[in-house]
Amino acid sequence: MTVNNAKQTQSVRRPLHLGALAAGLAAGLYAAGAAALPATTVVLGMGQSATGALADPAKRMPDAVTVSAIDFKRGDDGAGKLILRFSGEGAAPDLRNMGSSVVVDIGNAQLPAALQRPINVTDFATPVQRIDARATSSGAQLVLGTKGLFESMAYQRGNEYIVEILPRAAAPVVAQVQGRTPAVGATASGGAGSEAVTRYGGKPVTFNFQDVPVRTVLQLIADESNLNIVAADTVQGNVTLRLVNVPWDQALDLVLQAKSLDKRRSGNVVWVAPQKEIADFEQAKEDARINLEERAEKVTEYIPVNYANAEDIARLLTEESKGNQQGGGQSGGQNAQDRGFLSGRGSISFDKRTNTLLVIDIPQRVANIKNLVQQLDKPVDQVVIEARIVIANENVARELGAKFGITGVKDNVLYSNSIGNNIANQNAIVNANNQNNSTNPPTPPAVPTITRGLMSNLPATLTGATAGSLALSILNAGYALDVELSAIQTQGRGEVLSNPRIVTSNQKEAVIRQGKEIGYLTVSGGQGGNVPTVQFKEALLELKVTPTITNDGRVFLNMSVKKDELDGFISLGSFGEVPQIAKREVTTAVLVEDGQTVVIGGVYEFSDTSEISKVPFLGDIPLLGNLFRNKNRTKSKAELLVFVTPKVMRVAQH
Repeated sequence: MTVNNAKQTQSVRRPLHLGALAAGLAAGLYAAGAAALPATTVVLGMGQSATGALADPAKRMPDAVTVSAIDFKRGDDGAGKLILRFSGEGAAPDLRNMGSSVVVDIGNAQLPAALQRPINVTDFATPVQRIDARATSSGAQLVLGTKGLFESMAYQRGNEYIVEILPRAAAPVVAQVQGRTPAVGATASGGAGSEAVTRYGGKPVTFNFQDVPVRTVLQLIADESNLNIVAADTVQGNVTLRLVNVPWDQALDLVLQAKSLDKRRSGNVVWVAPQKEIADFEQAKEDARINLEERAEKVTEYIPVNYANAEDIARLLTEESKGNQQGGGQSGGQNAQDRGFLSGRGSISFDKRTNTLLVIDIPQRVANIKNLVQQLDKPVDQVVIEARIVIANENVARELGAKFGITGVKDNVLYSNSIGNNIANQNAIVNANNQNNSTNPPTPPAVPTITRGLMSNLPATLTGATAGSLALSILNAGYALDVELSAIQTQGRGEVLSNPRIVTSNQKEAVIRQGKEIGYLTVSGGQGGNVPTVQFKEALLELKVTPTITNDGRVFLNMSVKKDELDGFISLGSFGEVPQIAKREVTTAVLVEDGQTVVIGGVYEFSDTSEISKVPFLGDIPLLGNLFRNKNRTKSKAELLVFVTPKVMRVAQH
């Protein structure tokens, strides 16, 4: 097909043949950008006139249609998308920019009264802020009020007219079309009905095609894109399509979708054909390739594996190698289907002793497997994991106590509240008094020695500590007043630091343990009586970790840290004692920067205890009650922190 590219603007008053139509289209009937929209929009029809100006819609489409729905949604990259749906075909919308507004005039469409209202679309966070829909004398008009810099584009598909308002800062236009073939240069993926997101970056163009041959549209797109488009002989039919400010690659996809066509690109040449024809061609090409593989001569290749495991690589290359349980196990088959990286006649074996792969297949498959093994058989980086477990204990105890007593003698008789005087001493005093009463009292009278007696005995007695005391004794006229105050305060602070370290390869679990086993006796009954048995409990410091080095150089740690200690024994009477273990354990997964130290866990405990021992009533007397009271207060703090630091050891690749 030859297309005349000469520029001309004359009107055509006769039915257009294919060559004349193409010449008229090329004569200024298409252009790029919305700025030249009024001069580049054309209306074409077989057997009708064609000019460079927009034909009268009312004359061209005498039967007016109705706007059935107005929909607005947020598109990709923050674009606002207005969708107009009509009751039938034939609507001819016209889009133009007026300052900060975008106006859509529909000269041959009626707007129902229910849709004649303003719509606030600010909440969609797009450049469009407001939509005003109103009826005019010639049809309907929609005004889109915008904010900020924007770009507008529109295209018509069947009974729908879609207007997209994109922020000026948005990069290549993103269009999402269901079941569309990829853009030129993109890889075809997915079948009919699959949803794909394709980025378009072609130069914007504006087309208005009314029943125009598809081959002519492809020629115009080829001129705009500077590509060589080869259309198959089976590409036939006409297309009606209205596109305003649409990238040319998106316009090509829309035309292909409308006519059930597909494309394949090779360099600067694009082949366009019906979808079924392209599918049949590719299927035939694949069948020919399989037939060549079936007839090709097989070769044998021995591939040594240095750093990886040959069995793991064999399982990766083909599913059937999972059946290999012994070195040199065979995995193969004569089926004609593809099995992993092997052809239908290929097989793969491995030898554990020499860590070697044995591949038997056609030369192309063997070369591919060899290249793949070279990519996989590389030394992996290693990680040094250092953990620090800090256990800090602090306690403070304070106790105040007092002793108080009065002892005296009256009429040569000793009175004392002391419970500490022994019975022999008391009897001696009584006998002496009786003897003195039976005879004349001695001259001068004998006064017994005054002994201390205590009314209150609540001294400070912390376990394992000796309290300091301050005593005061007052003697007067045979009486003794004893006051003794005691006080004690103890403080203790301890810190335990455990620092396990381990080195392991990437994604390989490593475990390090250090501690002891504590033995104890258990008794089990039997026919011969009780039988003692020795059992053991572990008290270990353990670090278990599996590191994973990410592509950005960080380390993901799946780890468990445990610190157990002996915390005394529990007595079981005649059966002996059982050890009691204090357990501290952290299990977590954390992402850490290389060389960074993080706290992966911690426990803080605080205890505050107060105790008062006193003589009832007397201990409640202000000030004086302190002589009949004992006060004790204990505070303790315990803190557990677990730190971890991973460091990556890079291994040179040979």
